[in-house]
Amino acid sequence: MEKKTYQNIDQYIADYSPEVGEILNQIRSCIKEVAPNAQETISYNMPAFKQGKVLVYFAAFKNHIGFYALPSGNVAFQEALSKYKVGKGSIQFPLNQPMPFELIKQMVAFRVEEVENGAKK
Repeated sequence: MEKKTYQNIDQYIADYSPEVGEILNQIRSCIKEVAPNAQETISYNMPAFKQGKVLVYFAAFKNHIGFYALPSGNVAFQEALSKYKVGKGSIQFPLNQPMPFELIKQMVAFRVEEVENGAKK
């Protein structure tokens, strides 16, 4: 089967069930709220938000939403993320649990600050 290549986030979200699509749209709204200057893009065939650099990526999987705040985001929120499966730069938010939208907003805000401060250095 040919893997689909996405051109934009709407196209990506449209490929999922209404329930998962709703979660993806809520994550997208959280990111837009905290990073209004970020641009939506598709990177690594996943939804991403860029502000000079990529702030965060997110993606839907069978049993979880993958959220990628890069290694620095994971380190900064280590304690809050302790109940989730975490990789070097990835977090798995299970679909059978409430999505931690406030935590997502905090992580995006952290990444915006990190990217903006990095640009000033």
